[in-house]
This record gives sequence, structure tokens and C-alpha cells, in this order.
Amino acid sequence: MSYEVSKEAVWVGELEDRPGSLAEKLEALTGAGANLEFIIARRAWNKPGAVAFVAPVHGAAQTRAARSAGFEKALGMHTLRIAGPDRSGLAADVARRLADGGVNLRGWSAASLGHQCAIYFAFATDGECARAQRILRREFAEA
Repeated sequence: MSYEVSKEAVWVGELEDRPGSLAEKLEALTGAGANLEFIIARRAWNKPGAVAFVAPVHGAAQTRAARSAGFEKALGMHTLRIAGPDRSGLAADVARRLADGGVNLRGWSAASLGHQCAIYFAFATDGECARAQRILRREFAEA
């Protein structure tokens, strides 16, 4: 089975602690043509409000809309995306390949729907991200 392995910037923005805050930000991105496949929103641990992470944001119009809505590229978060057919054991297999390659993860988010999946990996450095990309492409991408 082959998978698409690509770098993908994740954008982060603060949310006010009120109904509609997330909806407004997502509507701004959608209005600029974004088709988000990755959204995580959670309360901030150290202050009122919440934080949202989204991807992908591509092109000038989406970038302007994201910045206007209070999003910025997540600093210090180097991100890869692997997408393709879902199968039993895929997460364990990917985790083992990265571990055996000496790659240290900062974060991991995965979802499957039907027979497809998308996994986002965050790394603390660009070097870790590049090493992970080489491993994942060698092990999971189409030759």
C-alpha cells in the first residue's frame, strides 16, 4: 500500500472563551477557500480561552484570511502528514519505524474515516522532521 508523505504547516490561533469563537475563525478560512482536514481545539491550560490548530492553509488568500482571523504558523512545530489507506496496525507500524530510526516525536494526531486515514506528526526540529520524512517515504510511499 502506498501513502502520501508531505510536509504540512499547522496554523495556531487563540480562541476567546465564548460561544462562536471557533466558528468565526473557521468561517473566515472557509470563506477564503480552505478545506481543512485537521482541526484540534482545546482549552488553554494556563489562562482563559482556548487554542485551535488547523491545516492545511495554502495560497495567498487563505494565508491572509488565517492571519486576519488570528492564526499564525505554529513556531517550533515542524509537521509531516501521511495519508492513504487505513489498515489495522498502521499506527503501531509507523510508530515503530520512527522509533527504530531514532526519531523523537513532539506530537501525533491521527484519524480514519472509512478506509482512508491521515496522520499528522509534529517534531521539535526541522532535522527530526526531515529524518522522519525520509523514513516514512522509504517505508510507506509509493516507489
